[in-house]
Amino acid sequence: MILEQIYTGCLAQGAYYIESNGEAVVIDPLREINSYLEKASKNNAQIKYIFETHFHADFVSGHVSLSKATGAPIVFGPEANPTFDAIIATDGQEFTIGALTLKVMHTPGHTMESSCFLLFDENGKEHALFSGDTLFLGDVGRPDLAQKAAHMTQEELAGILYESLHSKILPLPDYVLLYPAHGAGSACGKNISKETFGPLGDQKKNNYALDVSLGKEEFIKQLTDGLLPAPAYFPANVKLNKEGYSDVNDVLAQGLIPLNADEFEHAAIQSRALILDVRHQDDFTTAHIPNSIFIGLDGGFAPWVGAMIGDVQHPILLVVDKGREQEAITRLARVGFDRVMGYLSGGLASWEAAGKETDKIENVAAQDIEKQKLTVVDVRKPSEYISEHLEGATNMPLDLINDYLNDFNQDTPFYIHCAGGYRSVIAASVLKSRGIHGGINILGGYAALKKTNLKRTDYVCPSTIN
Repeated sequence: MILEQIYTGCLAQGAYYIESNGEAVVIDPLREINSYLEKASKNNAQIKYIFETHFHADFVSGHVSLSKATGAPIVFGPEANPTFDAIIATDGQEFTIGALTLKVMHTPGHTMESSCFLLFDENGKEHALFSGDTLFLGDVGRPDLAQKAAHMTQEELAGILYESLHSKILPLPDYVLLYPAHGAGSACGKNISKETFGPLGDQKKNNYALDVSLGKEEFIKQLTDGLLPAPAYFPANVKLNKEGYSDVNDVLAQGLIPLNADEFEHAAIQSRALILDVRHQDDFTTAHIPNSIFIGLDGGFAPWVGAMIGDVQHPILLVVDKGREQEAITRLARVGFDRVMGYLSGGLASWEAAGKETDKIENVAAQDIEKQKLTVVDVRKPSEYISEHLEGATNMPLDLINDYLNDFNQDTPFYIHCAGGYRSVIAASVLKSRGIHGGINILGGYAALKKTNLKRTDYVCPSTIN
């Protein structure tokens, strides 16, 4: 038996390749499918099935492309309603892969079609559970994403999830290995652990969602308390996963178009494209095209694109380091942003060489902010802020920064920081694109601030700027 977790850190997403006796299956594949094809080819194996735990909201799965490439059918659990051909399995239905068996376990709650797949080894013993977004390490899937489609409240879906966990997952042996669809950093759960797999028995001991002493009403309360709004791009990704999408190679062919400075500027004006700068944050703060948005490749790139841009149909032009053009377009396609129209050939240097205007963001060292009495804006998550923050700092989480635009005076300077310096530059770039140019980025973020003598507190401060 071959069982491999293929984990993509940027998306905090786990896909799975399972093989036995020349037959293989892939569970929740990424949109770019070559790695799965290469694994099967290397082992002279045939991909027999492609399993989807549910209609994913946070990324575009590769099920449609992989099925076209291999002829393998796509398998969903009960209540799935894709517009393309697929096997809609019944609860308890079994599929063989060589000497192995995968059993479908319908576990609604995160979404109504959500299903787990229980793997039995060559001896018929339960070996692993592929739990999708039903159960994570340390948490469970949020119940608010499928409200509209299910015509239910998040509380009703949470109650259904409680029943799924207690009737289907808790009875499984402790030794079963749990392989979820996501790890820490995913927006599909609130407090997912950093580990990406582990024994189910550990979750029974440590995961509140599997606490047998926790009643249904208390479970619903804990699960729904403190849920942040879902990223704006989620519904578009669900639609793509239900209805199909363009092959990633076609997306690359459309986007890998080099444009000189004049062509780039003309395309931006004509199409009203968003200029997305994916270089390192230090390069962006030094010089960038006016009104461009920074979201660097060397960070949580794809999820932040989804959270900050939202509209997957918006045309995009890229400012990207040489040699990383294909990487940028591929990672955008993973979350459904397919309308890349080209990139600036020669990078920002070619823009400057053409005599075109640039802008910058002022940086300041953490130890130097004591010299000026300016408002400090902390764009970390509320949980990070509540845990510890600079005394007097105002919390404006990055993914909600547009909600605070009226709290800024366009002519008033202010400091802005996150944990390490990535998110704060995203926020500053978004604010500048909205005409708010006073942001001064604190280098090193809160990690650097902690090394100073500035006062810190764990009490929440009011979220306003005077």
